[in-house]
Amino acid sequence: GVAGGGMVKVTLNGKGYAKRVSIDRTLMKPDDAEIVEDLVAAAINDAKSKLETRAAEEMKSLTAGLPLPPGMKLPY
Repeated sequence: GVAGGGMVKVTLNGKGYAKRVSIDRTLMKPDDAEIVEDLVAAAINDAKSKLETRAAEEMKSLTAGLPLPPGMKLPY
């Protein structure tokens, strides 16, 4: 996930846990702490959203062709 035009980047693993956080050094000023905190939260949310989208796409490809009842979703 990214925020602040790429100034903050977060990588999550497949279970949604933060694996890596990268913060552009220009944001490392005491007066900008609140901005950095907001950007980290935004990057985590962006990464989580991308993770959920990717997981849904993978599940869809894995269940393609399975005779599931209409409206049934995996995982439950």
